[in-house]
Amino acid sequence: MQRIEVGVLGATGMVGQHFIRFLQNHPWFDLTWVGASDRSAGKKFRDATTWRLDGTLPPAVADLTVQECKPGNAPRLVFSATDASVATEIEQSFASAGHVVVSNSRNHRMEPDVPLLVPEVNPGHLAVLPLQQRLRGWTGQIVTNPNCSTVVLTMALAPLKVFGISRVVSTTMQAISGAGYPGVPSMDITANVIPYIGGEEEKMEQETQKILGDFRDGAFAPLTAGVSAHCNRVPVVDGHTVTVSVTLDLQPTPADIAAALNSFRSLPQQRKLPSAPPQPVIHMSQPDRPQPRRDTNRENGMAVFTGRLRPCPVLGWKFIALGHNTIRGAAGAAVLNAELMVSEGLLD
Repeated sequence: MQRIEVGVLGATGMVGQHFIRFLQNHPWFDLTWVGASDRSAGKKFRDATTWRLDGTLPPAVADLTVQECKPGNAPRLVFSATDASVATEIEQSFASAGHVVVSNSRNHRMEPDVPLLVPEVNPGHLAVLPLQQRLRGWTGQIVTNPNCSTVVLTMALAPLKVFGISRVVSTTMQAISGAGYPGVPSMDITANVIPYIGGEEEKMEQETQKILGDFRDGAFAPLTAGVSAHCNRVPVVDGHTVTVSVTLDLQPTPADIAAALNSFRSLPQQRKLPSAPPQPVIHMSQPDRPQPRRDTNRENGMAVFTGRLRPCPVLGWKFIALGHNTIRGAAGAAVLNAELMVSEGLLD
């Protein structure tokens, strides 16, 4: 296939840097454009930011000139890592100008004409895009990926929909990298747990119901199950761990549930999309797994790991889920969304 030029909005920030690293050597996409704030525009990328990730700044990006986050000379496909304080105006200006915006920002996630996409879970939600363009008069479009902890939860719950999901209670132990840079002050997080992340619980509850729901008759029908979330920041660098208790309508055995998790596949696997893990959910039988330090970076950070499946005396079943928050929960998620869109012919 012909390679596709892409850009990154908000490229100098932490999420923007994760996009840059994830897109290196991508078989379909060439990163040729980076956008940032007015104070960075006009500078070489190497001079506009300090590289915060492991390793060194990729040479192919270092000499790119940072542009203003305005449509015009940007490629048609742009990934948005813009801050929520400015994302609405920037993303809408690009979409109205004909760009396809694949966003990591929260601003448009819950809007009724915007897909909140996890490619393995709800690829059919892309069907709302013609409605989005018609209602807003856009020649472009906006597609979003969820909150980082929501990705972990929905990937773990999606294989269980065959048993009927009626209630979910989840508790997160979220890595400090999810707070960006400089993130959480060291005196607050060292040897501590912070039982509050602003807006996180509401996002997990609402986004999970939208993602696991259906799109029919031109509208999203949320999952009818009740979803409750408790969100905590813990002194882990990468990897969000989620404890899940769930009530299932049917009466599966532990073997049935484990088989559903391990056998789960969807369009990204069927189409062998470049960033899709061959097995998106990996269930582990060891009593002390998954663990962030040992499992987060496996499968290029794109799989979700589950374990410790056992009966719950209150809700029925309980287990652990783990995923890489800045890859599967951010940059990698958006890139996989774009790959699915290419495979659907939406970028032709």
